Amino acid sequence: MCDTLVCLPSFSKSGNLIFGKNSDREPMEAQAITHVPRKQPESKELTCTFITIPQVRETFEVILSRPFQMWGAEMGANEFGVVIGNEAVFTNVKFDKSDLGLTGMDLLRLGLERSKTALEAVQVIIQLLEEFGQNACGGYQNKNFYYHNSFLIADPNHAFILDTAGKSWAYRSVEKFGTISNALSIESNYEAASFVIEPRTIQGIFAGQQPNFRKHFSDFVFTTAGRANQRKTCTLTFLEKAQNPSISAFFQGLRQHNREDFSPQKATTGSICMHATGFTNPSDTTGSMVAEIRKGEASTIWLTGSSHPCMSIYIPFFLGAFPTEVVSLLNPSAQEDESFWWKAKKVHALIEKNYTKNQPIWRKTLDQLQENWLEEEIRLIQSEASLDELKSFTSKCLKTYREILNQVIQTEKLG
Repeated sequence: MCDTLVCLPSFSKSGNLIFGKNSDREPMEAQAITHVPRKQPESKELTCTFITIPQVRETFEVILSRPFQMWGAEMGANEFGVVIGNEAVFTNVKFDKSDLGLTGMDLLRLGLERSKTALEAVQVIIQLLEEFGQNACGGYQNKNFYYHNSFLIADPNHAFILDTAGKSWAYRSVEKFGTISNALSIESNYEAASFVIEPRTIQGIFAGQQPNFRKHFSDFVFTTAGRANQRKTCTLTFLEKAQNPSISAFFQGLRQHNREDFSPQKATTGSICMHATGFTNPSDTTGSMVAEIRKGEASTIWLTGSSHPCMSIYIPFFLGAFPTEVVSLLNPSAQEDESFWWKAKKVHALIEKNYTKNQPIWRKTLDQLQENWLEEEIRLIQSEASLDELKSFTSKCLKTYREILNQVIQTEKLG
């Protein structure tokens, strides 16, 4: 389960496009922050998560947040300010598990590496979808987790929602705010669409008629169980109430739970910040991103590099200014290690011993630090800081956060 949202520049507090996503995955699937520079690949082939496809002559610089073992990514941004997040959606199109294709995360990364605008990314993903399909397992330990994908795709000026079902697709522009969750959302209000005849599941007998994309392809059972519409309503209501949302508002929006007396033990699939509880609620938010995409200035990609935004801080990263000296600390493995993701996991476990008492104490510490970072980030952008200055700022933030995590782990004291 995931949630992705965008505010177009004319409606944000800063006048810049703001984009956010929570990536909800299996609880022990660590998420890496990966930087890939612009390249002219020598090989004519590219190995993605499960299949090999033709490579292009040039790929663009990207910053990604991705499950550590996957080639593709849950969310990310490129050097031109294109930013993408995807959602698992459940449809009545059958999977042919003998004919492997690209994962939704592969399509997301390929869209970023090969596009200069949001509309270009839409077209890249559509072309690859039609050629290679998306018959691919999206799970980690759960090898039976297959799903189709919805994408929210933006650049400094525009945003689009792209829904898919098998090799079928539909897309539309976002006019003010846009949100997607784990359900198809485009009905007949698309700018373009393609309905491909493919085998259906038993739920195909209940399918609505074309041209309504959502009704024609939606799987009722999984879409309902995931409470996607409840979460989509929550994120859209948040954006509308914020009126002119800021970066801080997006941080807060992605930390939301669906009840005032929340505790991890009471969590359901209705929360934006997810905490797994078992079979009917199997996902944690394992990574979160908020990006401010600027025209003619450096964009800031804020990433938690850890699970549970309600217990995490957003760290600033910049295209062209990625601190290579900390790469190993941003790339966790399957087992507990020295990475930020696993260190934060230890601190979260300590907080969850008494969440109601401990989380506000920890949140106060992080909020003060977050406010300091936001002020420094604004100062750097307004002063037209060099790439070296931006890189130093990111390194300083990472160093400070690492010291705080280590201190809490050593002392088991949050304040």
